Amino acid sequence: MRLAVPLFSVLVAASVLACDKGGETTTPTPDTTQTADETPSEAADPSLTGILDEDAFMALHELSDEAAPEPRGQTIHIAGTDAYLSLPEDASTPLPGIVVVHEWWGLNDHIRHWSDRLAEDGYAAIAVDLYGGKTATTPEEAMMLMKAVDQDVAAAILSAAHDYLDQAPEIDAEEQAVVGWCFGGGWALRHAIATPDLDAAVIYYGHPELDPEILSRIEAPLLGVFGNQDESIPPEAVDAFEQALDEAGKSIEIHRYDAVHAFANPSSANYNHEAAADAWNHVRAFLAEHLQAEASDDAAPAADTAPAADAPASQ
Repeated sequence: MRLAVPLFSVLVAASVLACDKGGETTTPTPDTTQTADETPSEAADPSLTGILDEDAFMALHELSDEAAPEPRGQTIHIAGTDAYLSLPEDASTPLPGIVVVHEWWGLNDHIRHWSDRLAEDGYAAIAVDLYGGKTATTPEEAMMLMKAVDQDVAAAILSAAHDYLDQAPEIDAEEQAVVGWCFGGGWALRHAIATPDLDAAVIYYGHPELDPEILSRIEAPLLGVFGNQDESIPPEAVDAFEQALDEAGKSIEIHRYDAVHAFANPSSANYNHEAAADAWNHVRAFLAEHLQAEASDDAAPAADTAPAADAPASQ
């Protein structure tokens, strides 16, 4: 079994690149100008919103009005907060484990359902709560919750979830992964940087780290899912992320879709079924390969779901 390792705090800068008219990439200077009614804490934070200000970033999000299926797992308590644990039925140890990191709406039933889907594939899935039991129903609430996250506390929660999967006798995970969307995708990357004994990491349009020295700490195989119409993390930023990983001696399997931000979020009104289903197939194959598990046919997208016509532009 892998040994638990201490978690160190990692600050991830979200530098992004944009193309100029000549086709060359340039690094824009973040607009940190405050309006008269903004306090310093209310000014746009590029590490949260990419190249957009807060209003533009919030405009990319709308909560789905569809109810998620009834959760099948259980609530557990780790690192001073609740988490959601979903286990495969009639599975025997050791089980491969996955830490699930919610998007900016918080740990809601859509994220619990995603954990249940992972459990159907044979994984012990633990969805952490980085908002201290709170969830959002409006972009304004989500922005406040996201900005209020204490990075050290969040890192400790992820570390505790990793340890729980390793040490719980009903799981005894020998292989582990992390998966997250948007806000959670950024934290999935941080967890991969901070956890050298991680076996796989899936990043759904999380803000990229562009420092090769920091990225060189990653030992886990990476898979990234991004939207070519994402205004917060445009294709140029994804290219820069891939280049920084290459400079760090690391690689990533990237799948890009002609879709907007949050297109695969289980809680998003921007959900793009075809692109999300195709991405999910790649994610399932990636996890099965690196966690030595066999994906369940029952958890696959419906048979009549066709991949997006312009599905992965690069891998």
